[in-house]
Amino acid sequence: MRLSAATLGVLLFNLCFAVAADRPNIVWIFSDDHAFQAISAYKSRFANLAPTPNIDRLADLGMRFDRSHVANSICAPARACVLTGKHSHMNGVLDNRGIMDYNKNITFPQILQKSGYSTGIFGKWHLKSAPQGFDDWAVLPGQGSYHNPDYRVKDGVGEKKVRIDGWVDDLTTDMALKFLKEKNEGDKPFMLMCQFKTPHRTWQPPIRHIDTYEDVFFPEPATLFDKYEGRKAAEIATMRISRDANMERDMHMDLDHVLGRLEGEALKVATKKYEVINKKYDKLGLTEGSKEWVQWKYQRYIKEFMRCVTAIDENVGRILDYLEKTGLDKNTLVCYSADQGFYMGEHGWFDKRFIYEESFRTPLLMKWPGKIKPGSVNADLVQNIDMAPTFLEMAGLKVPDEMQGKSILPVMKGKTPSDWRDSLYYHYYEFSGSHTVPNHEAVASKRYKLVHYYDINHHELIDLEKDPLEMKNQFNNPEYASVIKSMRSKLVQHKKDYTVPKLPEINTEWRMTEEKLAKVLAEREAAKLKRLERMRAKKAKKK
Repeated sequence: MRLSAATLGVLLFNLCFAVAADRPNIVWIFSDDHAFQAISAYKSRFANLAPTPNIDRLADLGMRFDRSHVANSICAPARACVLTGKHSHMNGVLDNRGIMDYNKNITFPQILQKSGYSTGIFGKWHLKSAPQGFDDWAVLPGQGSYHNPDYRVKDGVGEKKVRIDGWVDDLTTDMALKFLKEKNEGDKPFMLMCQFKTPHRTWQPPIRHIDTYEDVFFPEPATLFDKYEGRKAAEIATMRISRDANMERDMHMDLDHVLGRLEGEALKVATKKYEVINKKYDKLGLTEGSKEWVQWKYQRYIKEFMRCVTAIDENVGRILDYLEKTGLDKNTLVCYSADQGFYMGEHGWFDKRFIYEESFRTPLLMKWPGKIKPGSVNADLVQNIDMAPTFLEMAGLKVPDEMQGKSILPVMKGKTPSDWRDSLYYHYYEFSGSHTVPNHEAVASKRYKLVHYYDINHHELIDLEKDPLEMKNQFNNPEYASVIKSMRSKLVQHKKDYTVPKLPEINTEWRMTEEKLAKVLAEREAAKLKRLERMRAKKAKKK
């Protein structure tokens, strides 16, 4: 790996001056698309119906962050931001095709490893290249499978592919616990990244939870039937539960897709459970496209999502229990977060990508005995680029100048600096990718969001205080002229501070035209019709 002279200097400093005796262990538990509103510690509409008691333990014994956000709400870029402490345009992972280039980036695991930490990562990776900076690793290839998944496993200086029977995040937790047990026998501090696949689409819970919540009614969000008035970008997006969540994969009406990797008795049990659930839909006789049909799809989606979340919570409990049982918890920071938030019916959507609150905001809970006050709640603006510098400062290590995030260590200890940031920079780059969410750059304060969808020449100003559901675009309202001016000034300053290239020079391959958009939407509609025809033919054949 080629490193700059400055970076080599940082590593040398760290190697020479880091104090090992009191350096804390770090456990980073990271899920995929776990919405903050699906965690009962955040007091959402699901809290009493599908509680998450183990994740909540982190809030009870530590700090709940209410203003934690991402820099780019999509899987691979979010992970790169966490590892590098840099925005997407600087770390080079702009979209889900991005590859972590270690010739251009130094990551916090690399620095921790070279400074005496034992390091491991298990589960979702999504950055294509082999993980570096880890003593041990086993990661999913691409998105990975829920049942009987394949793993890319470290094998000497290379890797091998192995298939393991079981449900993916039970297996990932097994690997994480094995790592903890091995490191508990040594005298080096450790850093563990346990990264769950769950609850990423398509939502496939473990067999034990296939029918959990089946008789529970989950409240609908107020914006389930959003009309997207004044918000052109939202209208374009193809991530509506009503129209774009397909019956075969997302609603699990095609069991071959859902259970394709299961075998033997496990397949029989899972099939029987799903058949019971699916027969209920057949008896309803709903008309496709009707309000009742959309409401049924919402319930089906949310139940599958929350079944996955419940399994996550169980595995978080396994990790916390082990740390407490061994006494490792006393000098260990445990964090729970997600690569981004997710829409659980808000605006009629599933998925992420937008800067609207449900995907821009992500859960963040931290427990560190003696350092973080139990039961504390923080409302400062923090971002995923802050994680790398935070972990390095905790370990007594110098933060490389190239990292753009800020250590939140004083924030965690309840001593937020007086000059802490009052706004965040955000940029999404994957317009012609999944869900046709237009590229946009934005600046967000605690009250306002100014968004520029530059490929479709559309602006939005959201006033969260007056419009917490983000339904009203105030950009053309003259009463907000001074606010727009102020927010534009903040956006310009962020772009200067973060050395953001001019828009035409960013991600030219994904730039969209009206003609390209029309073609993409037409192709998606044709594919949707083919899926419906295929499912109906399959259903008729069974009869």
